[in-house]
Amino acid sequence: MADLRARLAQAWAYARRNAAGTGLELLVNFALPYAIYDLTKGRLGDVHALMASSAPPILWSIAEFIRRRRVDALSILVLAGIALSLLGYIGGGGVKALQLRERLVTISIGLAFLVSAAIGRPLIYYLAIAGMRRRNAPDIEAFESRRHLPMFKRTMLVMTLVWGFGLVGEALVSLAAVFAVSIKTYFIVGPIIGYTTVGGLTAWTYWFATRQRRKGEAATAAAAAAAAAATAHQGRAAPE
Repeated sequence: MADLRARLAQAWAYARRNAAGTGLELLVNFALPYAIYDLTKGRLGDVHALMASSAPPILWSIAEFIRRRRVDALSILVLAGIALSLLGYIGGGGVKALQLRERLVTISIGLAFLVSAAIGRPLIYYLAIAGMRRRNAPDIEAFESRRHLPMFKRTMLVMTLVWGFGLVGEALVSLAAVFAVSIKTYFIVGPIIGYTTVGGLTAWTYWFATRQRRKGEAATAAAAAAAAAATAHQGRAAPE
């Protein structure tokens, strides 16, 4: 129970620290696109209004990349998303085709996770390293030193696979929603699907990483205890 309370306190503290950033992200990625589409569809038509509504998220991603001024796994992922978003508007077609091409970003990123797992270079590891470097985390060297341990490699692989399948699944659900609801309704449904998926994957990642870390610590402690017991036994068995 005490452990649960401590986790809830940490989660609450994290939410308070990031409330402003989360609110700004929702404004840029949800409220502004909805408002721009609603205000411009009468004059521009559905296709051009949809293209105009994508400006805030794309500009936000570019601004964040410039502000960070760092080329790492996170930056590359952001740049890939920007490039795919821009490419999504090339090729013409109706509004449904445009909405479908927009989902290529999520599908491509999800596939990148799966491919990285398949070639033995799980993307989660490189994203974690990039995030730790940005925060100047003091335990980054200890984290990197574990990358060759079987349990650590298995943990990174499982996380990468879960994120890959999760993002591809989210994209497929969103694709189905494109045909099931109106454009205006999709502006509400789409972000809910996306944020729910990412939130669920993030919560699962925290739980799974915590569980694996405790298992690793328990295994290390057990190995140390066994080594100490063996040393003591050898000392007792040694001839006088």
